[in-house]
Amino acid sequence: MPEKVRVILVTDGDRVAKHVVEEIATSLGLRCISASAGNPTPISGEEIVKLLKTVHHDPVLVMFDDRGRQDKGKGEIALEYVANHPDITVLGAVAVASNTPNIKGVPVDACIACSGDIVDMPVNKRGDVKVDGRHTAKPVINGDTVDVLNNVDVPVIIGVGDIGKMDKADDIGRGAPVTRKAIEEILKRSGIDYGGRS
Repeated sequence: MPEKVRVILVTDGDRVAKHVVEEIATSLGLRCISASAGNPTPISGEEIVKLLKTVHHDPVLVMFDDRGRQDKGKGEIALEYVANHPDITVLGAVAVASNTPNIKGVPVDACIACSGDIVDMPVNKRGDVKVDGRHTAKPVINGDTVDVLNNVDVPVIIGVGDIGKMDKADDIGRGAPVTRKAIEEILKRSGIDYGGRS
């Protein structure tokens, strides 16, 4: 095991997201810290790092959730701690859109629409492409646990709608294709070979 653990941050952790992230980790040959799932995130950043140091191999998917809070909630505090930890290498983040008002949002490198297409426009909670009239260099995703990504160094950020939902487009029964593609895109852009290529 290398000294630094490579992780992908996922800004959702409710029950549906937990099942989806666990399933994708298994199918792609990755690891997942299930204890970080919860709405909001039930454990601290310190506890998450301790768990990360026990995994047999990486990359590891780690979930964070603020349960709709506008201010910096437990999920964002834990994410910031993990992302800034010297023993952790962040490969990327899946930025999950939500309807939380009055938040800044985070610029992302690309989004996966509910159709499964990689787009350079923002998506909403349903995974629909949003035309918001703002002309920014990168699409901006708004979500309750994404603003903190502006404060940490994340090489690749991919935006998606609500994990495991999106009007059934990301249903776990279909293999959660939108979330899976977002994680695969981060791995690809990081130059990482992973176990579960089909």
